[in-house]
Amino acid sequence: MSSGEYPRGVKIGVDVGMVRVGVAVSDRDGLIATPVCTLNRDIRKNRDLRLLLRNIVELAAVEVFVGLPRNLSGTESASTAMARSYAATLADMLSEARVDVPVRLIDERLSSVSAHRSLRQAGLNSRQHRKVVDQVAAVEILQHAIDMQRNLERDVGEPVVQDRRRSLESPSVSSEELDISQTHSGRKEEQ
Repeated sequence: MSSGEYPRGVKIGVDVGMVRVGVAVSDRDGLIATPVCTLNRDIRKNRDLRLLLRNIVELAAVEVFVGLPRNLSGTESASTAMARSYAATLADMLSEARVDVPVRLIDERLSSVSAHRSLRQAGLNSRQHRKVVDQVAAVEILQHAIDMQRNLERDVGEPVVQDRRRSLESPSVSSEELDISQTHSGRKEEQ
């Protein structure tokens, strides 16, 4: 891919939290981001990552943007390290499954604040926010990335490079887990 270009097609946005992971998707033209689901984090077994991988395959995504929560000053924190680790594990799992989809980190300063503001404006109380705030944050991350791509006419974000050592440690992905016919009706399971 030369400069002035970026992947065209469905893109996935991911908001990584300690408890939940919000997932959003763009249309094929990369104009609008919409929420898909909220996955419960499973740090021990990486079930959330497996479900995310399945969504990437099922939707024939061409790119994944993982939100990178830097501090307002631009410095990194424990949350930043967690997002980097999550993105690296996802990149490793994609590589192991022979799914050629790049993972990129995109600055997401204030995406959660903006998501909560949007939900308040929509009339939801703070208790109702918990159910969907991660999805709304994922939408904000993805919309920001696809808008920047269109405006700059190039790819954006920091590419995540697959680490062969880490992929040896990460749980393997079976062909059953990637079988689209088995995942077609799996939406309820993911929530």
